Amino acid sequence: MNKPESEYLEYLLVQKGYSQHTVQAYQKDIDLWHAFLLNEAIPFDDVDTKVIRNFMSSELARLSDKSNPKRTLARRMSALRGYYDFMVRRKYVRANFFRAMKAPKQDKRLPKVLYVEEVVQLLDANSKREDELAKRDQAILELLYASGMRASELVSVKGVDVDFRSMTIRVFGKGRKERIVPFSEVAADAIRDYQKNLRPILQQRNTGDRKDMELFLNAHGKKLTVRGLEYILKVVEEKTGMYLGLHPHELRHSFATHLLENGADLRMIQEMLGHSTIDTTQVYTHVSLAELSKQYQEHFPSRHGALPGDQDD
Repeated sequence: MNKPESEYLEYLLVQKGYSQHTVQAYQKDIDLWHAFLLNEAIPFDDVDTKVIRNFMSSELARLSDKSNPKRTLARRMSALRGYYDFMVRRKYVRANFFRAMKAPKQDKRLPKVLYVEEVVQLLDANSKREDELAKRDQAILELLYASGMRASELVSVKGVDVDFRSMTIRVFGKGRKERIVPFSEVAADAIRDYQKNLRPILQQRNTGDRKDMELFLNAHGKKLTVRGLEYILKVVEEKTGMYLGLHPHELRHSFATHLLENGADLRMIQEMLGHSTIDTTQVYTHVSLAELSKQYQEHFPSRHGALPGDQDD
């Protein structure tokens, strides 16, 4: 790792407040870029649009077997644009030619959303579990759906962040940006049940010097990781028999879509999700329109056949 790269990654971690997982993703993108430059015998401070264009072409070819190579490349270009902005400010390079480039247009993908009935069935099925970790998992499911939090935000929530009187949680999102998120009475009951009847047992299993203050703990009494949370949702599927492709983001998408479908203001949803721009939240209007179109196709009578309910006189 060269000096500019190490300085940039430290800047992201310390000053920007990015998570370790996000910084590692940036490092991977930057390392791929440096490997390309090394292979082409091009110094990192001697880059122009032609070099970047060649990099984009080679990456698209290399990623051709992936599900969405354009999306991956767009993220990579964004990471490198920020990296060269940093190096311009530190005078490691004279210009940022990534600013003159546009990533290829991505194929639009609508987020996967569960039906309200599916969410209700899932929560009901999981509440019937009798194994030791059931109370924790129920509290996680209820809170993910009731608040729309990101996975990284949920695993970072501490007990002191939860205010049962106002029914809100203090959440630290991307870049450590703070926001206040409401949650439901049902989620509150599940959290209280977990805090009273299971969390103390899990906490005692942590034999280390440091007792984690995070609300949700793993089976060994230590704070959950994002990967651990994803694993828990897979276990939930196995134990409930409801295989929905569960992922924290799926519950987040469902939360936002169901609010919108029930008349919530898009700006309010933006605030609760922690989106910096309304454009990001706008995708949920497309999800609702997609469902509207699906329902229309299923129920609107065909001009090529009899109308529903038509009978001979």
